[in-house]
Formats: sequence, structure tokens, C-alpha cells
Amino acid sequence: MPQSEYRARQVAAKTHEVVDYDHDDSKPGKPLHILIPGGLVALGALGVIILVIYQTWFENQLAQSTGSVLLIILAPFYVGGVFLFSYGYELYNIPRAIRLTAIIVFLTVAAVVIVAVLFFVLGAGGKSSSSRSSKSKSSGGGPSKPQAKSTSASGGSSFPNIGNVVVLGGGGRTHTREVTREVVKEVEVPVAPRTIDCQFCHRSYVPAEQNYACPACGAATPKELIEESEEPKSRGVES
Repeated sequence: MPQSEYRARQVAAKTHEVVDYDHDDSKPGKPLHILIPGGLVALGALGVIILVIYQTWFENQLAQSTGSVLLIILAPFYVGGVFLFSYGYELYNIPRAIRLTAIIVFLTVAAVVIVAVLFFVLGAGGKSSSSRSSKSKSSGGGPSKPQAKSTSASGGSSFPNIGNVVVLGGGGRTHTREVTREVVKEVEVPVAPRTIDCQFCHRSYVPAEQNYACPACGAATPKELIEESEEPKSRGVES
């Protein structure tokens, strides 16, 4: 079996060598017939492994026991696909194919672990910051109420805002007296409609109860009499 002239890291030259070897009918074997299916199997198994890890440890859609069992089942498919790829890539050199398989599997596992840890840390950090911001908004987000300021009177003394204060001086003493003034606003007192007298027959009646017409002569009630009957009384009290 011919040996490869290039190392695995020389990807371009090594790939051309594998393609030329596969197209040369004088050489035994078809490495592309092993390399391509092995690579597809490895990629498919790796994609399913990443999906299982995400659904199990990040989305919690699968139980951890189920996820672990699926990873154990998928791992041989991935390793086997990588070995078939390496076996074709190294032109049927088993020792070099095993070494390349170990390197690829190790790098893949390391990359998956690093990405998973970073994804978990960033996701946990975003959730914690959002929860802290929501708590801060709910606890201290409201505006502070302004405090009432006290008014200062002449002479350097300050009094609370209790109303009008009269300062009386005399004989070296200063007396203060609080004057309270209470104002009662005007309150409209609703009253029942009053009776009026008809302009023609002088019959007394309530316009609202008689459809705004005199029950004796049938004359329509004038507008000013209707307003007079329905006008409420008002009073104002001031003490």
C-alpha cells in the first residue's frame, strides 16, 4: 500500500493526493468511497450530539438520564465516522488514521465543552441581570415625594404651616394667636319641581308632571315658567 507524501495538516496538498489516488485505476482501493461516507456520518452524529446536549442541559426538554444514554449511543457513530474519514484521508494507513481520529475527536470534544460553558455562563449572566433590574424597578422605581417646607416668620423663629398667624407685640413679649377661618362652599341643594300658575286660567300645576301643558285649558307652558319651576335653590354659608 503506497504511503502518503504529505502530513494531515497540509490540507490542500493532501486532498489533491487523495483525489488523484482515487482516480488512478492502477492503485488499489478507492479512498473517497470511505472518506465521504465517514465524514457525513461523523457530521450527522456530531449535530445530533450537540442537539441532545442543548435540549438536555439548556432547554431542559429531555431528562439528564435520557440525554446521557443518547450521548453514549451516538458517541461510537461519531468516532467510527471520524475513523473512516481518517482511514481514507491517510490512504489506508491504520496507525496514522488512528492518530488523526484521536486528534479530531479531542479537538471536537474540547470545542463543544468550551462553547457549552460560554453559552451557559452568558445565558445565566443575562438572566441574573434582567432579574436584578426587574427587582430594582419594583422596589425603588417610584418618584420620591417632596417634603413639606416650613415657613419662617420674622424675628428668626420658624413655625409650621398651620394657617394664618397673628403676631402681637407689646411689653417686650411676643404673643402668637392662630386665626382659623373656615369657608363652606356653596352647595346646590336639589329640590322638587315647584308649581306654577297658568297665564290663562290661573290653574296651579307642575309642568313636568303635566307634560308641560296646563291640565285645565291645555295651554303650553312658557319656557321661562319651566325654568322657574325646575331651577334649584342654592345657598352659601360662611363662618
